[in-house]
Amino acid sequence: MKLEFGYGKGIQTVNVAEKHLLKQLLPLSGGGGIDEYAEIERALNEPVGTDIIESLFKPGEKVAIVISDITRPMPSYKVLVHIIDRLNRAGIPDSDITVVSALGSHRRQTKEELIRLAGKECFDRVKVVDSDPDDCVRFGVTRRGTPVDITRDVAEADKRICVGNVEFHYFAGFSGGYKAIMPGCSTPAAIQSNHKLMTKEGSVAGNIDTNQLREDIDEAGKMVGVDFILNVVLDEHKNIVKAYAGDPVLAHRNACEFLSNMYGVPIDNKADIVICSQGGFPKDLNLYQTQKALDNAKHAVRDGGVIILAGACQEGLGGSVFEEWMTKAASPDELIERINQQFVLGGHKAAAIAMVLKRAEIYLVSEMDPKLVKNIFFRPFSTIRGAYAAAQHKFNGNGTVITMPFGGSTLPILR
Repeated sequence: MKLEFGYGKGIQTVNVAEKHLLKQLLPLSGGGGIDEYAEIERALNEPVGTDIIESLFKPGEKVAIVISDITRPMPSYKVLVHIIDRLNRAGIPDSDITVVSALGSHRRQTKEELIRLAGKECFDRVKVVDSDPDDCVRFGVTRRGTPVDITRDVAEADKRICVGNVEFHYFAGFSGGYKAIMPGCSTPAAIQSNHKLMTKEGSVAGNIDTNQLREDIDEAGKMVGVDFILNVVLDEHKNIVKAYAGDPVLAHRNACEFLSNMYGVPIDNKADIVICSQGGFPKDLNLYQTQKALDNAKHAVRDGGVIILAGACQEGLGGSVFEEWMTKAASPDELIERINQQFVLGGHKAAAIAMVLKRAEIYLVSEMDPKLVKNIFFRPFSTIRGAYAAAQHKFNGNGTVITMPFGGSTLPILR
């Protein structure tokens, strides 16, 4: 079988014999051909747990709309016009609306990237800015000790709307909801405090009911106050297949349930070889982001197996702290020891990778320097075909295979 995997802005292919292929982990059909804009309007007309925007917002109020940054696949440009037009109908002019791109711990964006995120029409109509971790307002501290420091453009708004897509998150359970606020609009210190909860039991992909880290996110979000959200679920082509609007908890949980039914895929057995990709640009801009596919793939590979991780990583490792941890460690064990001694944002990704390396080899298909790839305990390849041939050689040509073309969004569940 000839299989395709998104890679950067293109694709890579590999041939896998049917006798070796245990399963292709693909999302359920999202109901192809859905009218995305009609679905957005439907969600805005039928909010969960709140009134419609036109009833909630009043003339004279300053409104901040929080959107995802360039590392996320959320097509904010498709939804912002709908929201801004409704705010206009509520009596709020464009001049009282600010769109804030939630950077979290990511780099600042260019003007061109902000235009691409918001769409040219919205960029020309309203103020569009990055969140600023150096200019924040404190709302307090959560019960678990996380300082709730929020970028000023969001903190000082009278009303707040959060826009994002919902997908599995390897320790927050799911993206979306209040996550746009914490860590999206916060400071490195606050993010570090929240993310140290990743070591707690229950801080895993797909779990939200007993996830202390998610509970901390929601507590922080409630302290700030969010009046309305619009969360969407995307298909494998990054098209909107379902939208939920309204209360930041109730609407978000509905989206999580829909996502779990769409992307949670049962498997009967783990495989010798797992081939996974983030699905291409922008999710594989760097290894920091591509790691999300790796963390889901670990649930599908047997101990002693091989994970072939395909991500262009055109921006390299991504993040100075992450790079320092990955390049300076003498072994994966050292990374795990280090995170246990002191949680450091960025280092947490390195430790998560190290925990996978304890169970399986990782063959990295990327554009990064092979010497660098070897230095961070991976085996470098330029093509999936080459990596697959090497993996099959390890298993004498009889390795069983599971493929995950949308690894960051597809969660294997062992039956």
